[in-house]
Amino acid sequence: MRIIVPIKQVPETSNVKMDPVTGTVIRAGVETVVNPLDLYALEAALRLKAQHGGTVTAITMGPPPAIKALKEAVAMGCDDAVLVSDRKFGGSDTWATSYTLAQAVRKLGAYDLIIAGERATDGDTAQVGPGIASWLDIPIATYVARIGALAEGRLTLERLVEEGYQQLSVPLPALLTVVKEIAVPRLPTLRGKKAAKHCDIPVFSAENMGLDPSFLGLKGSPTKVVKIDAPKVTRGGKTVQAGDDEAVSAAVGQLIGFLEEKGLV
Repeated sequence: MRIIVPIKQVPETSNVKMDPVTGTVIRAGVETVVNPLDLYALEAALRLKAQHGGTVTAITMGPPPAIKALKEAVAMGCDDAVLVSDRKFGGSDTWATSYTLAQAVRKLGAYDLIIAGERATDGDTAQVGPGIASWLDIPIATYVARIGALAEGRLTLERLVEEGYQQLSVPLPALLTVVKEIAVPRLPTLRGKKAAKHCDIPVFSAENMGLDPSFLGLKGSPTKVVKIDAPKVTRGGKTVQAGDDEAVSAAVGQLIGFLEEKGLV
């Protein structure tokens, strides 16, 4: 079984900043990590490999420093990794990103399964995984919480839905997006870190993939951010200290008066 796991290098949650002109995430000079939700996809893939044999390939699209995320995936147990990197990819929205990653998957050759995280913590759209499946014209199951038996080219699984779980059987090749319930991600091992240190990671570019330039980067992205507003958080509250019974009664009265003024009681 050959499994491909798309991962993403994202800014730490507290460091996410947006470019007000392009509407894209500012990544230069920002501390980054592997998208936390992609770690669950990696773990699910590694467990399937342990059960059925085969290989796990991590793939990411980003600038050269994104190789750090791939090395972490190899340290966790992935067999190999691929970096999809080209200045022409800069500013890609989810449509352009999914197109580029889908063509990278095609370049990798035959595969059985693609497992992606539910979403990325920087964009929070949950669109890239389904977009890849659409470009590749393969079945997709989203919000997968459990992966069951593999038999006769089909995989049984359970999706997390509002009412509980939905049981499905999907033909392979297919793409899954998984939720946190799927598994607890493992930590990189010493042996894995050594393997990652010496891992040769190829780079796929727009040229060696033969991509359509009209689908790439900011110019090839149909989604346009026209305005960015930063929410203003105001905390002009009032602190009341009550040191005795009389002060407590006064504080309660003030609280009730405040709630009445706001129409909350």
